[in-house]
Amino acid sequence: MADVSKRFFLRHLRSTPTNWVRHSVRGRAKREGIGLAFWYRPLTAVLSEVPVDDRELPLLFHARTSDFTDVTVQATVTYRVADPAVAVGRLDFSIDPYQGKARARPLDQIATLLAELAQQPALDLLTRLPLAEALSEVAAVREAVSAALGNEPRLSDLGVQVVSARVVAIRPEPELERALQTPTREAVQVEADRATFARRAQAVEQERGIAENELQNKIELARREQQLVEQNGANTRRKAELVAAAQLVEAQGRAEREKLLNAAEAEKEQLLAEAKAAGVRALGVAQGEAEAAKLAAYRDLPAEVLRGLALRELAGQLPEIGQLTVTPDVVTGLLARFGAGSSDH
Repeated sequence: MADVSKRFFLRHLRSTPTNWVRHSVRGRAKREGIGLAFWYRPLTAVLSEVPVDDRELPLLFHARTSDFTDVTVQATVTYRVADPAVAVGRLDFSIDPYQGKARARPLDQIATLLAELAQQPALDLLTRLPLAEALSEVAAVREAVSAALGNEPRLSDLGVQVVSARVVAIRPEPELERALQTPTREAVQVEADRATFARRAQAVEQERGIAENELQNKIELARREQQLVEQNGANTRRKAELVAAAQLVEAQGRAEREKLLNAAEAEKEQLLAEAKAAGVRALGVAQGEAEAAKLAAYRDLPAEVLRGLALRELAGQLPEIGQLTVTPDVVTGLLARFGAGSSDH
């Protein structure tokens, strides 16, 4: 819709870049074009506004196939007003000069015409086809609709150009569609079941492989554990042998040392005994020589001296005597004994 503003007794119109506007005064076009902006007098101006942008027309209609089955066709037609000057002469695109509002609905007329023109070739084609074939002939229906709209003279007379025609879907009734989908669903389900079974079989095979790998790993671990135990036993046995050998060497060394020590002790004792015996012999010899020297000295002494020495020796052997009383008889008797003894010698 054009933007109309008021200024005193004049009006100002500003259109958009997608709207074609014609300003006529007394039946003659004063100005026309796209995206115009101008001042005008509403009492004498006749304004027409035609949208020239591409417009989408969704279509939904029913058709009947050759086997008397009702189907629904969903399509979309894209069109535009290619010659707005022609369209203004055929359809009412006038707008209110005071407010800029459209006085009629010409686009609805164009949409109705396009819907009827698009339905006719689609109906003619689907009527000759059975349901199964009609559902798969979307491209044929689209080509028929596009050809019919492109060659339609009434659209050219209105200045309308069809840009494209698209058939989105051709569908039967919901119950029939579900019935038609049943074989496909069953086939898909069979394939899904087959894929499920194959996946399960593959999973079972993989699980079996995993179990076998785990078993092989356990066997390998057991074998290695056995080797480890055997190696530990061999190491322990070798260690015991080495310890026993070391102890034997140590015992032999200790016995050898004890033997050497015993031999040294015996030799030492023997040397000590020999030294002691030599000392005893030397002492005996010395004592004998001393006694011999003493006897030799005594042999040359007079008898009186010998008696005196004997008395002194005797006195040294007697216990301590506090007082001693010597009578003449005792002296006489002692002298008599010593005299008798010396006479014997």
